[in-house]
Formats: sequence, C-alpha cells, structure tokens
Amino acid sequence: MRTSGLLHSVPPSLLFPHISSTSTSPPAHGGLAATSTGKLPNTTVRILASTTSKRKPKRQEDDYHSTLEALNSKGRFPRKSLGQHYMLNASVNEELVAAANVKEGDIVLEIGPGTGSLTNVLVNAGATVLAIEKDSHMAALVRERFAGLDRVKVVEEDFTRSHLRSHMSSILPSKTPPDGTSCSAKYAVSDYIFYLLESNHEIDTYHATLHDTNFLEMQVVANIPFNISTDVVKQLLPMGDIFSEVILLLQDEAALRLVDSSLKTSEYRPINVFVNFYSDPEYLLKVSRTNFFPQPKVDAAVVAFKLKQTVDYPRVSSIKSFFSMVNSAFNGKRKMLRKSLQHMCPSPDIEAALCAGLPPTSRPEELTLEDFVKLHNLIVKT
Repeated sequence: MRTSGLLHSVPPSLLFPHISSTSTSPPAHGGLAATSTGKLPNTTVRILASTTSKRKPKRQEDDYHSTLEALNSKGRFPRKSLGQHYMLNASVNEELVAAANVKEGDIVLEIGPGTGSLTNVLVNAGATVLAIEKDSHMAALVRERFAGLDRVKVVEEDFTRSHLRSHMSSILPSKTPPDGTSCSAKYAVSDYIFYLLESNHEIDTYHATLHDTNFLEMQVVANIPFNISTDVVKQLLPMGDIFSEVILLLQDEAALRLVDSSLKTSEYRPINVFVNFYSDPEYLLKVSRTNFFPQPKVDAAVVAFKLKQTVDYPRVSSIKSFFSMVNSAFNGKRKMLRKSLQHMCPSPDIEAALCAGLPPTSRPEELTLEDFVKLHNLIVKT
C-alpha cells in the first residue's frame, strides 16, 4: 500500500496543538457549541493512508478521519492563503442544508466545496449542485468523489472572478414555460423575464412563477473561506433574480456585523446599508471553532440572506449613484454629511434635504437605509 505521505508525516501536535498524542479516543464533534473549555477532548491523531481504487466513491458521512484521508489522497495540507478550514462535523452541514430547506430537484450553488462534505449532504437531499472551487487539487477530489453522478458539476475557478450567470444556466434542465409554449433552450430565472416580456405577459406573472412549487428553486448554500466573505456577499446579494436565498457559514464576528445594523456604533458601515438594500438577513446559529480543521482562532455562524426581487428594492433614481453617495458619506465618518457630500451637492442643498426629517448636523452612522434613500433622492439630480 502506498501512502501520499504529506499529512502522514506531520506530528499530531502540529496538526492539532490542543490534542494530546497519548489518548486513544477519536475527536468528539457531536454538537454545534463549544465545550466548556473551548477545546476538543484529548485524542490521538490517526492519519489514514490513501489507496488507488476505481470503485465509485461512497457517499459516506464526513468526519475527522475521512477529511484527513481525503487530504492525504491529494497530498494536500490546508492553505492559509486560500482560507481553507475544513468542516469535521456532518451535523453542521445538515444544519446548513436544513436552514435552506433544500428539496428534491432544487439547484444549489456551493462555493469552496473542499473535500465535498457539504456537497454530499446537498446531494443526499436531492439537489443538483454547482460547486465552484479555486484549488485545483480540491476540485479534482470532488470530481472524483462524485464521478458518475450527473447532479454535481465542479467548476475550477476563483469565485470572485467567475461568470456566475453563465455557469448557473449551464446546469439548468430544459424547461417548458407555464403556458405550454415550446421552448427547448435552457434559461435561468433572469432570462425568464425576457421570455415573459417578449410574449406580452404581465411582469406579475414572473413573480408569481417564482413562488410556484413547479418552478426551479435556486439557492446558495456554502461554507465559504472567511477571507472572501465580503466579496462573496457583494457578488451574491444583488442576484435576487436568480437566487431566492443565500445561506452562508461565516466568521461569527463578520456575521454579527452584517446582520446587526444598529445605529451610532463603530460597526455600522456601508456594507450594512448594502445588505439591507438587497436582502433581509438573519443570524441563525453559532458554530464552534472546534468543528474545523485546522481550527481557526474564531467561531463561525450560519447566516441566511433572503434576497429581494428588483421590484422590492428601495426606490432610488440610480443604484450606482446611491451606493456612491453612501460610500462617500462613510469615507468621512466623523464628518457631518453636509461636509462629506459637498462634492455631490452644495452644502446648503444637503442641509435643506436633511431638514426634511433629520438634523442638519447628521453623520452617516445616524442614518437608516430609509434615511439614505430619502437623502439620495433629494440631492441627486436625475
């Protein structure tokens, strides 16, 4: 038997500094919360050797040992530059899938599948999965694991630079429009709008169809690298025309910042305005850092973003100019808005706009999303 050797040669104390090399018990990951000490019980790290096999990969439950075995099979060690922290607890993946209410026939985008542990749970729930993975070795591993299963498509690509709409369209089955019109081309939800308009359908038909149980449900369910959280959120949330909901496992502190839009705090930033403009966010549960390999320095959390449709966005004359104004306001966070926005509009005009419901000395951290919308529509000329 030939082993890949990379993890096999690493002392347990280096893999898991908090794990003793003398105990014989396997790691315990039964719950989502941390133990009272915040550490795993003492245990021996057993590195499993990989073998070459032509058999179809088993849809086994992923745990501590199978994760290390999978990494061994590709001679890999988690790369800090890619933010790789692999999930060791299958129940956390099940919580993610349950939060998204994934059903038979749903189409799910997964970002950074790693060893395919979450992919496995999604497939078992009946979903078709598009998995985008930047690491070529992990992409190959997931392809091999689900070889022969046409409900899993793996794209080796940096998600932050991916052509997401094109990829989603590529995995959609042929769909016949609700009125029975022949249509052999594959189309995403966004393309369906054009079908309705070209067919002289009312746009309300489109929104009704989104809630039709016979229509494709597309969601995002992912345990993403912590270091690209903001980029992922900014790319996905404006895509309510494609996805109904985005369920992400994020760094706990980042999750709290994104969901909590409390005013007059240092944590209130442009991203809070962005998140609430495009979605209704909800913090679902906290996940202990002990559920990951390698163990990060912080806990994680599951957040659900229910995406808004275009017709539900706050009414602004230009979304681009709206966020340009918001960013400008926060660039001078300690400044009053009449100063930080004077490049867009004379200060007296800004003061007059603020007087419609806010003090003329207002600062950006004092404004809600609705306040920013009202201010934008008063000072930005169309």
